[in-house]
Amino acid sequence: MTKVALIGEFHEAGKKILEENNINYFSTFDYDFENLKNCLSDCDGIGIRTAKLPAEVLSHCSKLKIVARHGVGYDSVDLDYLNTKKIPLAITGTSNAVSVAEHVITMFLSLSRRIIECHNLVRNGEYVNKTLIQKTVELFNKKVLIIGYGRIGKEVAKRLSSFDCEILIHDPILESKNTDVTPYKFVDLETGLKNANFITIHIPLLENTRNLISKNEFSIMRNDTILVNTSRGGIVNQVDLKIALEEEKILGAGLDVFTKEPPDSDDPILSAKNILFTPHNAALTLECRTRMSIETIENILSHINNKTNIDNIINKNIL
Repeated sequence: MTKVALIGEFHEAGKKILEENNINYFSTFDYDFENLKNCLSDCDGIGIRTAKLPAEVLSHCSKLKIVARHGVGYDSVDLDYLNTKKIPLAITGTSNAVSVAEHVITMFLSLSRRIIECHNLVRNGEYVNKTLIQKTVELFNKKVLIIGYGRIGKEVAKRLSSFDCEILIHDPILESKNTDVTPYKFVDLETGLKNANFITIHIPLLENTRNLISKNEFSIMRNDTILVNTSRGGIVNQVDLKIALEEEKILGAGLDVFTKEPPDSDDPILSAKNILFTPHNAALTLECRTRMSIETIENILSHINNKTNIDNIINKNIL
């Protein structure tokens, strides 16, 4: 009988599909490697949220046929090991784009209009000091650089169009100025950084994207730039980001992701000015959690039933 492990909390909608298909499944919230080695050893499929799955654990999974991420990032799973064993890694490619795109727009507007500072003025009885809040700007008609033009990047672009923004696209994965991004404009990274009023990042954390935005990149940005990262911590160098904010080389920043998650309480980035934080929950709307749970389970079952959804497989070359 097929056995599936769910590592972390999954919405009931996904579990219901397993039950309807008479799949033997269990959930675990103990991410200790020794526990995972024991409980995953005879599983055919693994659905995983935020836990890590290194080769140390995967090497004990003798029956494993597929790993399915509840999300789109996959740096927590040892893809190299899966490749050597020809085990596919699936992501929920269609589930979270809308929620993350809305989160980006929320951060853009909150930062550009200094919403938290305005809120605190009223709450603290300083209503009459509203003129002290300066450098508020509109999103309307601004240049926006979208780094990464996958599903999320496309949804962000769609929503920004309603603000009459001029949308610039850079994708280090595609690396081609001939990429069709009509009606938007494909640019190299330097050009995008020099011209954009707003920047949003939607690429995976890879060796060639780690610290993609660091001291040099901040030095060429406009001083009215607002930067938002909802992709992966490590793509933006947090030390350099704090310096850029403190020295007012950029106007503001929004982080949903961090180099270390959760960040240490004394992490310097937490004391930076003109910054907005959220706890890596851009995709965790109720609607999105439901969709991701369903899509994760569908990815597992479709592969086990020899009807693999190729579009959601990261390592297509092993199939």
